[in-house]
Amino acid sequence: MTHTDVIIVGAGPAGLTLATELRLAGVRPVVLERQPQPRETQKAHGIGGLILQLLRYRGLLDQVAAATTDPVPPPRFPFGGVHLDFTQLDEPPMRAYPIRQAALERVLTERAEELGAEIRRGHALVGLSQDADLVTAEVQGPDGPYEITARYLVGCDGGRSKTRELAGIPFPGTLYPEVNRLATVTLPDSVTTFENGDLNVPGVGRVPLGFNHLEGGTFALGPLVNGVVSFQTTEEELDEVDDDEPLTMDELRDSIRRVLGADLPLGEPLRLSRYQFQARQVESYRDGRILVAGDAAHLFPATGTAINVGMQDSINLAWKLAAEVQGWAPAGLLDTYHDERHYAGERALLQTRAQVALRRGLDPAADALRQLFQELLLDEQPLRRMGDLVGANLHYPLPGANPHRLAGSFAPDLTLHTEEGTTTVAYLMRAARPVFLDLADRPELREVAREWADRIDIRTAKTEDRPADALLIRPDAHIAWAAGIDECGDTAAVALREALSSWFGEPEKAAVSAV
Repeated sequence: MTHTDVIIVGAGPAGLTLATELRLAGVRPVVLERQPQPRETQKAHGIGGLILQLLRYRGLLDQVAAATTDPVPPPRFPFGGVHLDFTQLDEPPMRAYPIRQAALERVLTERAEELGAEIRRGHALVGLSQDADLVTAEVQGPDGPYEITARYLVGCDGGRSKTRELAGIPFPGTLYPEVNRLATVTLPDSVTTFENGDLNVPGVGRVPLGFNHLEGGTFALGPLVNGVVSFQTTEEELDEVDDDEPLTMDELRDSIRRVLGADLPLGEPLRLSRYQFQARQVESYRDGRILVAGDAAHLFPATGTAINVGMQDSINLAWKLAAEVQGWAPAGLLDTYHDERHYAGERALLQTRAQVALRRGLDPAADALRQLFQELLLDEQPLRRMGDLVGANLHYPLPGANPHRLAGSFAPDLTLHTEEGTTTVAYLMRAARPVFLDLADRPELREVAREWADRIDIRTAKTEDRPADALLIRPDAHIAWAAGIDECGDTAAVALREALSSWFGEPEKAAVSAV
C-alpha cells in the first residue's frame, strides 16, 4: 500500500497536463498508464485554439513549436464541409500547430518529470473504491498487483475510461454510424494538379479539392504540397471500431475504392489514422473523490477539439484540487470544476454537432445550407465568434451580481510597465499562481489583497488603454474579478474581498495580522 496526494489514470495530453499543473501547485501526483511504453500510434495531428495561449502562459509553447515537424499552416480550418478562413483578419481568433500527439506527449512528459511527477508505465487500474477521506486504486503492475491511496483520483484514461466504468459515472450520448480514415501520403508523378488544386488522377479524372459527397461516402481532399497530400474517406459503418488498432494501407485502399469507385495511386504513408465520431458527455465530472477529464469526460463528433478541451479541463481542475489538498479551498470550489467544464463541454458539443449536420447532408437542401453558412462567414463578427467557439475561448458564467464584463474571460496578455521593468501577463502566469494586478495605483485594493499574500501574487503596473483598474486572475488565467475604470473604492474593495474569499478561501490569521 502506498499513498500520494492525487492519482491520475492515463498519460495522454490531459493526464500529463494535470500532472504538470499539480506539481506547479506543490501537489504530489502519481500517473498510472496501462501502456508499458509511450504510444506512437498516429492519432491527433495538431492542437489549436486557446490551449496554445495557455501553453505560452506556462512557458511551454516554444517546446511545442520545436517538436512541430511540419510548417505552421495559415489560419484556415475545416468545419463540417465548409471552412473557417481567418487569413484575412489582422488578428485571427485561433491558430493551430501541426504537432503529432506522440510528440506533444513527449514534451508534456519531459515537463512533468522535470517538475517531479511520477509516471508509472505498464500500471493498469483494475479496481476502485472511496470513502469520506481517501480513494483506493487497485493496480496491476509489471511486478504484480498492489494498492495505492490518495486524497483524489482523476480519470484521464480516454473514451473507454476504466475509471469512469469502475466509478459508475453515466456517459450518455450518440455513436455516429460512420468511420473516418485519414491519411497523409506521397503521390506518384502520374498524379498531377489543376490550377485550382484539384487532382488529376489517371483512370479517375478530376478529384475536386475539398469535400466530395459521393454515393459511397465522402472524400475530403487537401492541397498537394511538394508531392504530399492529406485526404480522408468517410463511410457509413454501423459497428464500433477500435481506434487503437493501426490503419493499414490495404484497408485505406479498400476504403478509397468503395468511396471513389476507383483506385487512387498512393506513394509512401506519412500518417495513417482511423477514428469514429461520438457525441458524449458525462452527467457529472465529479463523484466524491473521483473526477474525470479529457476524453474520459467527453467525446466530440469532429476533429480538432478534443485535445484543446481536454487539456483545458486539467488546467481548470489542478489548482482547485491543490486548494483541497492543501486545506485552504473555500466551500464548493471543487464543484466549480464540474460547473465550468461541463459548460465548456456543452459548447464544444454544440459546435461539433453542428459540423455533423453540415457534413452529413447529401441532398440539394444540405448543399444550400453549407453555401449559406459559408456566406455568413464572409462577415468579420460571425467569423470571430466562430473562432472563439471552435477554439474553446470561453467566457465562464461567474456568480455574483453585475460582474465586470471581463469576469470569467481569459486574461489578455497585456504589456506591463513596472518599477522593475517591462513584463507581460503571460510571464506573470508562468508560476500558475493567482495574481492580483493593480493597473491604476489603487492602494485601497492592494491593502485588501495583502490579506491573501500567502496565496496570491500582488503586482502593480501600468499598461496602455487599461481594460480595468485591477484584475484578479486565477491560476488557469481566467479573470475572477475586475474593477471598473475609476470604480468607487468602497464598493470595489467589498467586491474584491468577496471574490478573494469565494475563490481562495478565508485569509490566514497570520497574514491578516501582518497587514
